[in-house]
Amino acid sequence: MMQPEMPICNTCGEQVGFGSDGNSVFVSCHECNFPICKACLDYEIKEGHTHCIQCGSPYDHGTMTIADVAEKEPVAHTSMGSHLSNPQDSGLHARNISTVSTVDSEMIDESGNPIWKSRIDGWKDKKNKNKKKVTKVPKEVQVPTDQQMDENQQPGEPNAMQPLSQIIPIPKSQITPYRIVIIVRLIILGLFFHYRITNPVESSYGLWLTSVICEIWFAISWVLDQFPKWYPVNRVTFTDELSRRYEREGEPSELAGVDFFVSTVDPLKEPPLITANTVLSILAVDYPVDKVSCYVSDDGAAMLSFESLVETSEFARKWVPFCKKFSIEPRAPEFYFSQKIDYLKDKIQPSFVKERRAMKREYEEYKVRVNALVAKAQKTPEDGWTMQDGTPWPGNNPRDHPGMIQVFLGHNGALDVDGNELPRLVYVSREKRPGYQHHKKAGAENALVRVSAVLTNAPYILNLDCDHYLNNSKAVREAMCFFMDPQVGRDVCYVQFPQRFDGIDRSDRYANRNTVFFDVNMKGLDGIQGPVYVGTGCVFYRQALYGYGPPSLPTLKPASSSSCCCCGPKKPKKDLEEFKRDARRDDLNAAIFNLKEIESYDEYDRSLLISQMSFEKTFGMSSVFIESTLMENGGLAESANPATMINEAIHVISCGYEEKTAWGKEIGWIYGSVTEDILTGFKMHCRGWRSIYCMPTRPAFKGSAPINLSDRLHQVLRWALGSVEIFLSRHCPLWYGWGGGRLKLLQRFAYINTIVYPFTSLPLVAYCTLPAICLLTGKFIIPTLSNLAAVWFLGLFLSIITTSVLEIRWSGVSIEELWRNEQFWVIGGVSAHLFAVFQGFLKMLAGVDTNFTVTSKQADDLEFGELYMIKWTTVLIPPTTLLVLNLVGVVAGFSDALNKGYEAWGPLFGKVFFAFWVVLHLYPFLKGLMGRQNRTPTIVILWSVLLASVFSLVWVKIDPFVSKNDSNLNQGCIAIDC
Repeated sequence: MMQPEMPICNTCGEQVGFGSDGNSVFVSCHECNFPICKACLDYEIKEGHTHCIQCGSPYDHGTMTIADVAEKEPVAHTSMGSHLSNPQDSGLHARNISTVSTVDSEMIDESGNPIWKSRIDGWKDKKNKNKKKVTKVPKEVQVPTDQQMDENQQPGEPNAMQPLSQIIPIPKSQITPYRIVIIVRLIILGLFFHYRITNPVESSYGLWLTSVICEIWFAISWVLDQFPKWYPVNRVTFTDELSRRYEREGEPSELAGVDFFVSTVDPLKEPPLITANTVLSILAVDYPVDKVSCYVSDDGAAMLSFESLVETSEFARKWVPFCKKFSIEPRAPEFYFSQKIDYLKDKIQPSFVKERRAMKREYEEYKVRVNALVAKAQKTPEDGWTMQDGTPWPGNNPRDHPGMIQVFLGHNGALDVDGNELPRLVYVSREKRPGYQHHKKAGAENALVRVSAVLTNAPYILNLDCDHYLNNSKAVREAMCFFMDPQVGRDVCYVQFPQRFDGIDRSDRYANRNTVFFDVNMKGLDGIQGPVYVGTGCVFYRQALYGYGPPSLPTLKPASSSSCCCCGPKKPKKDLEEFKRDARRDDLNAAIFNLKEIESYDEYDRSLLISQMSFEKTFGMSSVFIESTLMENGGLAESANPATMINEAIHVISCGYEEKTAWGKEIGWIYGSVTEDILTGFKMHCRGWRSIYCMPTRPAFKGSAPINLSDRLHQVLRWALGSVEIFLSRHCPLWYGWGGGRLKLLQRFAYINTIVYPFTSLPLVAYCTLPAICLLTGKFIIPTLSNLAAVWFLGLFLSIITTSVLEIRWSGVSIEELWRNEQFWVIGGVSAHLFAVFQGFLKMLAGVDTNFTVTSKQADDLEFGELYMIKWTTVLIPPTTLLVLNLVGVVAGFSDALNKGYEAWGPLFGKVFFAFWVVLHLYPFLKGLMGRQNRTPTIVILWSVLLASVFSLVWVKIDPFVSKNDSNLNQGCIAIDC
C-alpha cells in the first residue's frame, strides 16, 4: 500500500506522525480527520478538552489512523469545518486554514449563534445529500501525480496522468552568458564610480557633482530593473490534456466556472461598439456554456450602455453559434471582419461563404442600430432619459442613483438561433450617493466580485477592460491548465496574460506595445514569484481576492525535538503563542484571521464573536455573500433564495455596503492608488501567493492603445502618479510586508522599481540639461581621461551593449523595440514622470488634486491619422525646452570652437556627443511635436523658446558652475594680452 502524504499538525506545525501500527498516519478525530499530532492531542485531553476543536465530536482515545478511516464506508461529514479540511471534498484549491479561522470556530460549540448555526446546518445537509448522489468512490487521500502513475498505470499508457503545463527554462547557452555579463557590468560600475568620485573636476565642481549624483541614481535604477530578470522562464500549456482529463465524453464537464468582468464608465469616451465586441468575444468563448458568466459594470449609469447591451444580447443569439460552428478567430466581429486575410483558409464547409456573408450583413445592421443609439445620446433631454415603459431612467444623475442589475442571457434566458443555451450576461451599475467614496475602477471591480458571488460564484474571475477583447477563444483553457493542475495550481492567485494591441503604427514610435516589459521583465518575474498584475487580461482565483493565504504558507520554526520528547505538554502552548503572534501581522494574514480584538475572550466567547462579527466586519452584512466565501470550489450559496437573489445582489452593491469592512484594505481590489492593479497583486504576493505568466502562441487578448503623443504621455502620467501614491502610502514595498518573509527579495526589487521609477525623472532632467550647460560655459563633467579611465568608460559602454544583445537573444524582442523603449524612457521621464512626481506630492501631502487637461484637435481621416494629431498639454513643455536648450548649446559650442581655433575642437567632440545623445533620445518626441505638416501648437513653441532664452541669459549672467578663481585668472590674462 502506498504511503500517504504526511499532513501537518494544526497546532504545533510539525508532521502528525504515524499511529500505533507504525505504518498509517495518525488521526485524532474519526469524524473530520482534523490534523493534530499525538503529543498535542494528549495535551488537549490533559487540559480537559475531550472534543475535537473543529467538529465538536468526542475523541476516540487517539487510536484511529488514516488506514482505519479509509476502511470505513464513506459517510457525509457533519460539519462545514470538516468539509473544508478534508482533501477529498475541498479539491485542488482548498485555501489555507492553518491559522485560527472563523470557519473552524463556527463548529466549536453546538450552542453557538442560532442564525449562523441554522444557516450552516442547512448548507451542510444539502451538501451531504449531494454527496450521497455521487456514485464514484472518493479517494482515500490526495496522492501526488507521480505516485498515482507509478501505482495505477505506466506513463506510456493512453490514460496516464500527464502534466497540464510545463516550464521551459531558457537554454544555458543563452542565460549563463547573460548572467555573467550582468555581474561583469556590476563590477565595472563599481570601478567606474570609484574613478568618478576620486577624480573631481575642480574647475566645474557643481557640474561634476550633479552628474555623479545622477549617475549613481541611474545605477541603482538599473540594479532594481535588471536583477528581477535573473531567472526568466517560458511556459507551455497542454489544452488537449485538460479536455481529456476534465471533459470526458458522455459526462458533464468538470472544468471550473469563470466569471468575466468588463468595466466601462463613459460610453461617449469608450464607444459602446468597442465594449460590445468585447462582450461578444466573451459570450462566444470556447468553454462550456454553463461555466461562463459575463458581468458588465457600467459605472456611469448611462442608458446608452444599457440599450447597447440589449442590442448586443440580441445579436449574440446569431453570432455565438456562427463562431462555434466554423471555429472563428477572433470572435469579436469588428476585428474578425476587418482582417485582411484569406478567410476561406482551412474552412471547407460549403455553406461557410453564404453564412459568413449573411452574418456580415447582420453585423452591419447591428452597427447601424448601435450607432443610432450613440447619435441619439449626444444630447440629453431636459427631463432626462425615459425607458420604454415611460418611467424615468434611474441613472439620470450618474452621481446619485440606486443600484441596477439586469440579467439578459443565461440558463433560463433566451436561446441562440440553434436552440442552444448562451452564457449568462448581466448588466450591473452600483449605487452612487453623494458623500460616499466610490474608489473608481477598484470600487466597481469589488462590486462585481460581490454581485457575481451572489448570482453565480464561479471559483475564478477574469477581468478585462472594455477595449480588450478575446483574441484567442481558448484563452480560458490556457489559464485552467495552471489552476487545475494539482502540482501547479495550489498556490496560484492569478494567471496574467500579456497585453497586445491593434492599430499601432509599424515603427511603434512611442513604444505603445511595451514589448520590453511584457516579453522581458514579465518573463523574468515568472521565474521568481510571478508577474505583477497589470489591470486587465488576468484570471484570478476568487479565494485569493478574499484575502485568504495559500495552502502552503511558510510555517513557523518548530521547537527542537528534545522539547518534544522531554517537555511535550509545554510545546503546544509555546507554539500556539507564536502562532497567535504571526496571526496578528495585519500586513501578511487574511483579515478574518486577526485575533487582536478577541484575545481576552475564552474559547466559547471567542467562537461566538468570530461567527457573528468577524465575517461581517470583514465581508459586510450579507449572509448569502459570506456563505459564498466559504465555498472554495464555487457554486451558489445554500441560503440564496432564487426569489430574493436579485434583491441580495442589489444589497451588496449599495454604496454603504463597504463601510467599516475590509474591502479595499485587505480583500478585493485594494484602494489607495489610481494604479490599483499594482497594489492588488502586491498584497497577494505578500501573503505568499505566486502568479503565473501565460503567453500562448496566439495572443489571448488584444486592445487599443493611444497612439498620438499627448494621449500616450497622459497614459504614462497616470501610471506614474499611481506609483508615486503607492510610494507615499503604507503599502510602499520599501517597508511593507517584511515580517513573514513571504515576498522574495528579487520580487521586492521588482515592486520597488515599479514605485520609484517616476523619481528618476529628476536626475534625468538634470542630466539632459548638462550637455547644454557644458556647451554654453565651455566646461565639462569629466576631467582629461587617463588610459585606465578610458578602459573603464569603454568597458561600461561595451557591457551595456552586450547586456542588451544577450537580452534580445533570450527574450526574442527586436533591437528596434529595445531602442524605442529606451527612447520613450527618456521622453516619458522628462515629461509625464516629472509631472507625476510633483502632482503626487501635492495630492498626498497638501491635498491638492491637479489635473492636466487635454484639448483635442481634429485628426486626419487616415489609417494612422490619430498618430499625427496634436493636442495642447502642459506635459509637452519640459522635453521641448530640453530640445531647444541642447540645439542652442550645439550652435553655441560650434561658434565658440570656430573662434578659438583648432585646439578647441577636441574638447568640443565630447560635449556635442553628449548633446546629440539627448537629441537622439528625444527625436520621436520632436517628430511627434511637428506632426505631419509641421503644425506644432504655437503656445508650445513660445513657452519653450521663452524658457530656453531666459535660462540661457540667466546662466551667462550668474555662471554658477565656474570657479571664481578661474574667472579672475582669465580676466588677468586678457588684461596682459591687451
